[in-house]
Amino acid sequence: MKREFAVILSVYRKDQAAFVKRALESIWQLQTVRPAQIVLMIDGPVGEDILAVIDAFEAQCPVLKVVQLPQNVGLGNAMRIAMEETEYEIIARMDSDDISASDRFAQQLRFFEENAAVDVVGGDISEFVGEEDHIVAYRRVPEGNEAIKRYLKKRCPLNHVTVMFKKSAVLKAGGYIEQFWNEDYYLWIRMAQSGAVMANTGTVLVNVRTGKDMYSRRGGKKYFQSELFLQNYMLKRKMISLPTYIDNVAKRWIMQRVLPNRIRGWVFRTLARKGK
Repeated sequence: MKREFAVILSVYRKDQAAFVKRALESIWQLQTVRPAQIVLMIDGPVGEDILAVIDAFEAQCPVLKVVQLPQNVGLGNAMRIAMEETEYEIIARMDSDDISASDRFAQQLRFFEENAAVDVVGGDISEFVGEEDHIVAYRRVPEGNEAIKRYLKKRCPLNHVTVMFKKSAVLKAGGYIEQFWNEDYYLWIRMAQSGAVMANTGTVLVNVRTGKDMYSRRGGKKYFQSELFLQNYMLKRKMISLPTYIDNVAKRWIMQRVLPNRIRGWVFRTLARKGK
């Protein structure tokens, strides 16, 4: 695997230092194929413990590039800046508290080599609570381009933390645009519009840390408004029909504005996810 690529991720003040350390290890020390560059965005002020982790990692990772932002700008904006900080055409995404499978990048690079037309390739995720082997659910996503674009009309078709993409294809679609907790879904929608070819490997690429906080973030007025924006965007551009729009909005209203966090968490774990 000689193809060079970059990894982009960001940290912010609410992250936990131990989780950041584990995430960084999983994309460098533990990978069978290592990136040519890691762009780490420090999105606003962070604690000394996180800075200590970054300093220690920098000492052992010669390809690390750290970019300090004076104030928090949000994930979409941070990723847009991160893309500007690398000249590599192939870019992988990562989050600061999850764990990539050791052969994740090898799988994705092989997929690109065997499928030259593909612009973005992601994969499934496992979700754990507490210990990494305490897996409580999986988020499986469709594999082929056509299936992904059908699924996109209802739900986000790619697991953001797993994706590897061609920079040129992302820029063609307008790049990352800040959209509260939905910058990834918004990007896939625009990439579908621009004719990008999408795929998923059908394998678990990242083990994702989850819990009550994740489900609480997926509720509330602001999150619903963000989702509503995407539905309006697709309806206006005739990507979805009016019946699909009504169905999508009704389900999101119930999930994000009606259900309490505890019930929302149960729904995500049992209905929106698959068990072992």
